[in-house]
Amino acid sequence: MLLGVIADDFTGASDIANTISKGLPGQGGLRTAQFLGIPSADAPADIEAGVVSLKSRSIPAGQAVEQSLAALSWLLGQGCRQIVFKYCSTFDSTPDGNIGPVAEALAAVLGVRGVVACPAFPEAGRTVYMGHLFVKDRLLSESGLQDHPLNPMTDPDIRRWLARQAKDKVGLVTEDTVRHGPAAIRHSLDAAASNGETLVIVDAISRDDLVAIGTAIADSKLVTGGSGIAIGLPANFIRAGLAAGNSGGSAGVEGPEAILVGSCSGATRQQVEIHSRNHPSLPIDVHSVMGGETTADMLLEFLTSHQRQAPLVYSSGTPQEVGALQKRYGREAVANWLDTLFAETAQKLVASGVRRLVVAGGETSGAVVSALDLGALTIGTEIDPGVPVLLSNGDQPIALALKSGNFGAPDFFEKALERLAGR
Repeated sequence: MLLGVIADDFTGASDIANTISKGLPGQGGLRTAQFLGIPSADAPADIEAGVVSLKSRSIPAGQAVEQSLAALSWLLGQGCRQIVFKYCSTFDSTPDGNIGPVAEALAAVLGVRGVVACPAFPEAGRTVYMGHLFVKDRLLSESGLQDHPLNPMTDPDIRRWLARQAKDKVGLVTEDTVRHGPAAIRHSLDAAASNGETLVIVDAISRDDLVAIGTAIADSKLVTGGSGIAIGLPANFIRAGLAAGNSGGSAGVEGPEAILVGSCSGATRQQVEIHSRNHPSLPIDVHSVMGGETTADMLLEFLTSHQRQAPLVYSSGTPQEVGALQKRYGREAVANWLDTLFAETAQKLVASGVRRLVVAGGETSGAVVSALDLGALTIGTEIDPGVPVLLSNGDQPIALALKSGNFGAPDFFEKALERLAGR
């Protein structure tokens, strides 16, 4: 294995696996597999990039560090020459962690400083300018992410945000330097390392910026960022003659389908509203979930009774509705009950014969795939930017789409089911 990725949630892992598998137009990417948790055995010999999916974004920082270091140990054991710590393109984390502690712990083990920290993903509207993170034309703190139910992002200055989490000084490479190309970027990163800066925010407002950064860090042992930071990395291995370039695949799985939605983002709520116009959809009442009245068997009955109609069940609400629920029951309690409900529902769906499963929401996706225990997933064709088809192995393969809350076009759900079938 050449490239190893430690992802702090399951949808983010799919996102960066898709990026690495695609690579640059005309060159292709790397043969990529997504692993659900830290594998207990070696990766297949033909895999060039491995993405270890953790559910560590919102857990205590100490646990996130422990899990990430264990993933690093496994990836190094597979021969990886470069490690990427992948976090959300909206930098989801509280002031107490987990991005800074995990990144610095990885850097300490690898003995490096001047490590890139770049969450930019221009294709999805995430850009970094003068160290400030934008979502399309809005500062992060004005984009709706300030109301995130688990990790509210109230400060767009990610250098300042990261400095609250990090022990060492945090550096900045501005867009002016990035525009001057890979040599200038590399020089600035080396200077930051000499200045004792372990993590360095790097501006990026375009795909070309990310390609230039990728070229500049060809020999870096550690990289951190959103999935966009990996755009230029496969080309480094291809240029070095270590990989031939993989064009990806378009295989799919026919069979019964279901959609599970646990995201409260504005984009997902719009997708639910559009899908519900023409397909059976069932809202989940959180009060009845907390009271034990809504069960996985009830959701299973609804979804299986509407097969071939793209049925959907969802727990999505406005920031005000979510806040009221968290105030009444407790944030962790609501999250745990919903995660358990979706996980049990997914298990029952697969046992009943469902073979195409779309899941929206990072925490929900993590709960679902952990419960299904599918092992390594092959990366298939892209559905929308950042969301690929994922295929399990075995005699009865399952096709999955794991969507981060803010990703996907308005018609994502119907399109995803088509792509999962290979159409």
